[in-house]
Amino acid sequence: MIGIKGAMTQIFDAEGNVRAATIITAGPLTVTQLKTQESDGYQAVQLGFGNKKEKHSTKPERGHTKELGVFRALKEVQTTEAFTRGQVVDLSVFTPGDMVSVSAVSKAKGFQGVVKRHGFSGDMRSHGRKHSERAPGSIGGGGRAGGRVIKGMRMAGRMGGDRVTVRNLQVLQVNTDTGTLVISGAVPGRPGTLVEISAA
Repeated sequence: MIGIKGAMTQIFDAEGNVRAATIITAGPLTVTQLKTQESDGYQAVQLGFGNKKEKHSTKPERGHTKELGVFRALKEVQTTEAFTRGQVVDLSVFTPGDMVSVSAVSKAKGFQGVVKRHGFSGDMRSHGRKHSERAPGSIGGGGRAGGRVIKGMRMAGRMGGDRVTVRNLQVLQVNTDTGTLVISGAVPGRPGTLVEISAA
């Protein structure tokens, strides 16, 4: 399932425990293309989500889904189930209690130092320390690794903006009328991010 991340909220379960949850506006999805073993070498289905203005789409996009509309996102899923082009898939595939995985692009935080990016503790803030308590410290050189900086050294750099998958989240509520899904915990990205939901 494909959806859009919304706000976070709190849900009380049957035992009265409060649980952090994320509201996701998901579906419905439209089957836009079928791929078969004979023609493509594998069996899959392509799903379209959301709508966008025709002027914001390319001519190949409009031709690919000409009688179905113009979709915000297309996602291909390998499956052995039988589908037909134009078929609609909604939230009825989920039930409360299901365990799912959610994938999305995480928040981009720009260029960050080692304390924020890698969790370094930093140095002391006393005994004459000035302007360098968040510095990374030694990065090698000398006799280590031949006097060079080894690959994978944790240093300052761009942080976030990566595709992240959070597994084993529980579906708390499903509302097919409003097209909303309430999932336990936090999911990657900011509100408005496109997320992909799959069985855990």
